[in-house]
Formats: sequence, C-alpha cells, structure tokens
Amino acid sequence: MKRRQWLLLLPTAFVVAATSAHAQPSYTVTSAQLQQAVAEKFPMRYPVGGLLALTLQPPRLRLLPEQNRLGTVMVVDAAGPALSSSSSGNFDVDFALRYEASDQSIRAHKLKVNTLSLSGLPPGPAALLQAYGPSLAEQSLLEVVLHKLQPKDLMLADGLGLEPGAITVTARGLVIGFVPKKTL
Repeated sequence: MKRRQWLLLLPTAFVVAATSAHAQPSYTVTSAQLQQAVAEKFPMRYPVGGLLALTLQPPRLRLLPEQNRLGTVMVVDAAGPALSSSSSGNFDVDFALRYEASDQSIRAHKLKVNTLSLSGLPPGPAALLQAYGPSLAEQSLLEVVLHKLQPKDLMLADGLGLEPGAITVTARGLVIGFVPKKTL
C-alpha cells in the first residue's frame, strides 16, 4: 500500500519541482533599506518666492501594498521674511516606483500630494505654499533614488538573460521581479 501512495504522490512532486524550476528570480529591498537610503538625501531646503524657505526633514516611509505604492510624511519647517515666527507642519505624499536602467536605481514616480499643512501661517504665505506645494513635492521627491542595485544583485539575473521588471510593494518592502532582456 505504501508503494502505491508514493506513486500517487510522485506526479505532485514533479509539478512542484517544475513550478519551482520555472520561477523567475527576484530581488527584495527591505523597508529599512529604503528608509536609510531616503533619509541620506534630507533635509532639503527650498526657497519660495524670496519670502520664505521651506525645509523638508527626513521622511517616514510607509508601504502601501494594496495600492502598490509608497507613501511618506515629512515634517516641514517654514521660516523667512514673510513670517513673524517660524512654523512647522506636515507634507503627505504617495508615489509609484520605477526602475531606471541607466544607473540601476529604483525611483519615485507618479507622485500624488495628499496634504500639505503648516500651522500659524499668515494668509499671504499660506497662499504661496498652497500654490507652490505640488511643485515642491515634485522637486523634492519625484525621481528621488530610493535604492540602487549593485552588480552583485543583478549577477544571477544577468546570467540568465534577465533584467529588472515589475516592482511590487509588499508589507516587508519591495520585490523586484525580473523579465527577459529586451533586444535592440
């Protein structure tokens, strides 16, 4: 009887092995790696119309796997001649990701501004901020390099004739899938 059960299980084992053999390699970037890479690029300072300057502090990234996007909230500090005192607030955006082959990087893409708020701003500077806020977001985060793949990260895929393709946001970080290389 045991021999018969083993023979019945044999096709299932072959299917599992075949499925594993055809699985494409992938590369994972953890949320901690992303946070560290982004934090190195901040703080960033932006003058707004010569009246005030905004300083964006290092962002706190959040993974949004259900939307396949990343989000971030940054503390924004404002100071300058148009303000009687400095002010601070929050800047909340989310974005998709893309792979840039020229430097083997993962970059922010398709930015969406959710909120931009500063407490205690007079009406003039508040209007300037609302007018320039989306542009500021694009300057500060659009095309920001979130992670750079190293040659060792791509060695196996390259040897198999593959290159980075889809980037999937998961609860633990990013999973970069590989696809066949494009021929010129």
